[in-house]
Parts: sequence; C-alpha cells; structure tokens
Amino acid sequence: MAKKIAKTEDKIRKEYIKEHLHKEPKDLRFCVLGSGHGGLAMAGHLGIKGFRVNLYNRGMEKILAVKNRKGIKVEGEVKGFGTVEVASDKIAECLDGVDILMVAVPANGHRFIAQACAPYLKENQVVILNPGRTGGALEFYYVLKQAGLKKLPFIAETQTFIYASRALGPAQARIFSIKNAVPLATIPAYWIPGIVRIINRAFPQFVPGDNIFKTSFDNIGAVFHPALTVLNAAWIEGTHGDFEYYIEGASVSVSRVLETLDKERLDVAAALGFKAMSARNWLYTAYSATGENLYEAIQDNPGYLGIKAPDRLHHRYIDEDVPMSLVPLASIGEMLKVATPTIKFIIHMASLMRGIDFWEVGRTVEKLGIKGLSIKEIRLLAVTGEI
Repeated sequence: MAKKIAKTEDKIRKEYIKEHLHKEPKDLRFCVLGSGHGGLAMAGHLGIKGFRVNLYNRGMEKILAVKNRKGIKVEGEVKGFGTVEVASDKIAECLDGVDILMVAVPANGHRFIAQACAPYLKENQVVILNPGRTGGALEFYYVLKQAGLKKLPFIAETQTFIYASRALGPAQARIFSIKNAVPLATIPAYWIPGIVRIINRAFPQFVPGDNIFKTSFDNIGAVFHPALTVLNAAWIEGTHGDFEYYIEGASVSVSRVLETLDKERLDVAAALGFKAMSARNWLYTAYSATGENLYEAIQDNPGYLGIKAPDRLHHRYIDEDVPMSLVPLASIGEMLKVATPTIKFIIHMASLMRGIDFWEVGRTVEKLGIKGLSIKEIRLLAVTGEI
C-alpha cells in the first residue's frame, strides 16, 4: 500500500515539473527572499529577464525604495531595470501564486525562513537555498517536517552563490560576475534533473549536483573564511582589514592550519561515503591555480590579488560560516566518531572572540534531524527523502 501511495505521489510530482516547464517565461513567478546584496541582484536580474518577481524582507525599511520604484536598477555584468511586482514584509502576500522561491538570506536565517514560509507553502512550489552552506536543505526539510507539513515543496540548495555582487543602494545593485557552473541538489536526490531543468529556464548556470551532502561538503568557504579570519584577528582589528586577505593572510603557517582543517572536512565526508573536493583541487578547478600544497595554490591564484580582508570580526566569515559551515562538520564528525580537533578549535576561538556560543546557535545533528541515524539511514535520507 505504501509503495502504491509513493508511486502516485511521484506521478503527481512529475506532473508539477511538467507544468512548470510548459509555462511561458513571463508566467513563471519567482519570490526572492532577502534584500541583501545577493537578493537585490537576483530579484533585479530576474526582472530584467522578463520574469514576474516578488521580493520579501523581514522589515519594510530595506525594501521601501524597491516598492516605491517598483523595481531594482542593476549595473555591471548585467545592466537594466528589473521590475518587481510585490515588495513586502508580509510573507503570505509574497508567496501567493509563486512557482519558485529563491532564498537569498545568510544561512543563519534559513530556519526562520522555513518557519515563516511553512503555513503558506504548496506542494508544487520549488524552494532553492542560495547557497545552502553546510546542511541547509537538510535543516529546511527538517523544520518543515517539524511544522507538520504532510506534503512538502521541492527543496534544493546550491553549492555556492551564483553572483559576485554588491548593493549600491536600497534599490540598486552591481553584479560583478556570474559563475559559469553552480551545482544544485535536491532532497530527495531523484528530483535533481527535473528541478535543474526548471531553474535553467532562468539560470542556465545551474548544473546537477550529486546530492545534498555533496553540495554541503563541497562548501569551500568553510575551509577559508573562518580560520583565515580567526588567525588574522589582530591584523584585521589593527588595520580594519587593510591587507590582502588571501595573499598576505594565508602565510605558510596559516595555510598549514587551513590544509589540516580541510583534511578533517574530507574525512567527515568520507565517513558518510562521499568524496568531497579538496580545497587545493577546488583552486585548480575554479581558477587553474596550481601548487604542491595549499599555500602555493593560494599564492598562484590571480583571482585573489587585491582582495582585502574584512574590516571587522563581526562579519559573515565568522557569524555565518562558523555556525552554518563548521559546526555541522564538527557535529556530524562527532556523531560518526571522526576527529575534527582543528575545526573545533576554530569554532572555540571564534566563539571567544565574538562572545557567541556558535556551537549552541549552529547547525548540530539535532537541528539537522539526523541525530542517532546510521550512515545507511543518512545516505537513504539524501537519496529518497525518507529513512
């Protein structure tokens, strides 16, 4: 009986995907959730492409200019004025009749967005976390389950954010560049091809990822951002970030710490049966940077030249990447009995420096809904969405 119900549900879901694909672009409706630099860029770009766009933010102050001007001016690699139909802090209004939800808030806000959206989500809607960091889709899925949703929307996460962008004003954004290929994965994994086909109508840059654990463990920001910021804390505070973050900040000794932290990330992934990409291989793949070790690869990367350090420790490299990238790695490692002393050290030091218990507020196995699961059950969850 259960198998018969599952097959019926799968058939219905496939019809939803076909329905999305048959819509004319002008009829495909998006809601971008978040009005930071990424959210403004994404909403403006979608409007320029001719899609119907709503923009949600927790407060009206940040989006009042967008509401009054009825859109966003975009400069840089993309130029034009993107029309926004609805700009509101009322989430029910923003989600009404929407096909695709593009979540573009810091990963710290994913839980809030899931809780706020839960009463209004429809089974045929697509939710994409841009990006998920580590465990984003899993956390979103678990929160919706806790909220009592019987029929979940399609839930997906990207490995990284599609743009390098900045907000130039309350209704203005600059897109410096758009990545060529951004892996996307869904929970369950078998919806990946269909959801990629849908989102490719707006963004051909999205490509199929293997599963949500691959996109999560290939979150390379977890390797570079927190440790590099913590280990250069005095320099950052003394100069307000007036030094080259990667080229000068990643010294020989600091790079050894990054390399050790990276190995621990790879070990946790391997314990789950997934092969994550090393930071050194990622530098080669993304930038063609080579070297016998991580230090040499960083120094060989022209893309890092001129990039300044954060001007303070109260920055997303700590406040987002530690609880949403490092804590889940350490927590999963602890459950699977994989040693992660370097990752835990950076979490501890960041917590002391910021006066925040990042372990307490971060994505632990309890908050991801996988506490006590076996490796087989966790892998099954990623592939089928069920245990």
